[in-house]
Amino acid sequence: MVTSAYDGFPGAVGVSRLSVYDWPTVEGLPGGGTPHLHLACSEGYVVTSGRGAVQTLTASGYRETPLEPGVVAWFTPGTIHRLVNDGGLEITVVMQNSGLPEAGDAVLTLPPDRLVDEATYADAVRIPADLPEAEQARVARARRDLATRRFLELRAATEAGDPGPLADFQRAAAALVRPRLDDWERRWREGAEAAARATGGHLDALRERDVRHLAEGRVASTGPTATGRFGMCGRLAVYQGI
Repeated sequence: MVTSAYDGFPGAVGVSRLSVYDWPTVEGLPGGGTPHLHLACSEGYVVTSGRGAVQTLTASGYRETPLEPGVVAWFTPGTIHRLVNDGGLEITVVMQNSGLPEAGDAVLTLPPDRLVDEATYADAVRIPADLPEAEQARVARARRDLATRRFLELRAATEAGDPGPLADFQRAAAALVRPRLDDWERRWREGAEAAARATGGHLDALRERDVRHLAEGRVASTGPTATGRFGMCGRLAVYQGI
């Protein structure tokens, strides 16, 4: 029998709770988050309350998916996504690779001059934790509005039949994250790959009528380690170790 080397959250996914920003957007919507994409991870939304939509932009075009309680929506790497809050929108976010989308695998749709290198981008997206909460909110909202304006430009170009600006953004985003790929691979190997290997070992054991791993069953639980954090799309309750 192959003993499980993984006892983390099922499938090594990450979970957070999100209350989407209710600040009016630059084009007059009631509220919404910051447009961005992930380069290596898929992400899912389980809507728990409120109403809204997720706007997405890919090489195949623009789409808007309505969100209401009970809806589950998800998207794959390369999908620019932006949450729209029509009122009270709250979501449980499910993320691949132990929450990597909130731990580095995200690039905001900022103007090209903010994407030239890691340091420039980091300065553009940073929300200093030592600022008063009202000032953090101001910085988060300004960052969101800057990214939204560029998102609207990318959407307009794509809908007009010009794929160039979107492709340029994707290339710039990939260049920004390249220095972190070794760390991402380590996270994947210790999480999702280890979880898949453990399942393979369990299946092999069951085929051999070996049930010893069932005696190793365990229970774990946790609560949020941080609440109210200013995230890309709203205020976050963050769970570490999931």
